[in-house]
Amino acid sequence: MTEFALVLPILAVLLFGVIQFGIVFNNYVTLTDAVRAGARKGAVGRFGANPVGDVQTAVKNSAGGLNQSQLSISVSSSWAAGSDVSVTATYPYSISLLGLVVKSGRLSSKTTERVE
Repeated sequence: MTEFALVLPILAVLLFGVIQFGIVFNNYVTLTDAVRAGARKGAVGRFGANPVGDVQTAVKNSAGGLNQSQLSISVSSSWAAGSDVSVTATYPYSISLLGLVVKSGRLSSKTTERVE
């Protein structure tokens, strides 16, 4: 019983660390997929009335699990056939264990596709 009492806090911190890392990794995968969807929308939607707005909407729609107010999206392209469209998005993260923030920053993902 004494050994369990000594090891339990270490196991609890390890378990909570794995859970926090999993949440951050899930946010990164969601962000990467959303940026890819936005770049694809930009690659095929150059004739739209507002291609930048269409790309931003596609990223936000694809990132449903993220807090939309904290999602930062930038789009750059000349929208000419054969040019590139680059979509970059960032999202904040923080890893906290037992109420203490161990690491924080911004997740970032960028995708470039050729405009069709």
